[in-house]
Amino acid sequence: MNQLRYVYAVCRPFEAALQADLAGVGGAPLEQLEHGDLVAVLSPVPYADFGYEPLRAHLEDSGWLTETARTHQAVIAALTTVTCPLPLRLGTIFRDDSGVRTMLQDEGDQLRTLLSRIDGCVEWGVKVYAEPAAHPARAASFAHALHDELTARSAATRLHPPSLSRDFGRIALNGSYLVERSDCEEFVAHVERVGEQEPGLRVELGGPWAAYSFSDPEGGSGDRER
Repeated sequence: MNQLRYVYAVCRPFEAALQADLAGVGGAPLEQLEHGDLVAVLSPVPYADFGYEPLRAHLEDSGWLTETARTHQAVIAALTTVTCPLPLRLGTIFRDDSGVRTMLQDEGDQLRTLLSRIDGCVEWGVKVYAEPAAHPARAASFAHALHDELTARSAATRLHPPSLSRDFGRIALNGSYLVERSDCEEFVAHVERVGEQEPGLRVELGGPWAAYSFSDPEGGSGDRER
């Protein structure tokens, strides 16, 4: 067993071509494995690096992990320009094509549900940073109101726990928003407009990304879907 299969994402069949110079982990060519109405985007990887024990060792190597994650995300980003991929976890490995087909067969219903959830959408991330001088209650009130406004413009949301940022102070809002592509221009304009109105608070917008935060069936606290 010299070659394993590294799967980046599952999506619906698509006809648009990916960029010619796009490659998978280790520079391997990307492949599409179709099973019914599902497609797994994958590349061959060597057992010497991605077998169980070698992979465990590599995961302790920050340089290797960073490079692999960068390639993984580049493939997902490229797919996002031509379809709505369902991203899989970093290091999703199968022994062979048969193993990938079995996954698509056994998890097909769940995968189709998730793909239907994100169809036609991309993910945006919005954070609100409160400077040390900003009153906590005002920051919380602003963050809550902004989240409600963005929720009304989104197909689904995920709230992540507030935290501290070493560079920008307390994070009063850390949210992910699943937005239909046709609504993205209005969504971005609203975030930028609101962010200019609040001294002492910084609004940061990230994206558009593949729907990473909406690719699990369980969800989490603070979720909303319509």
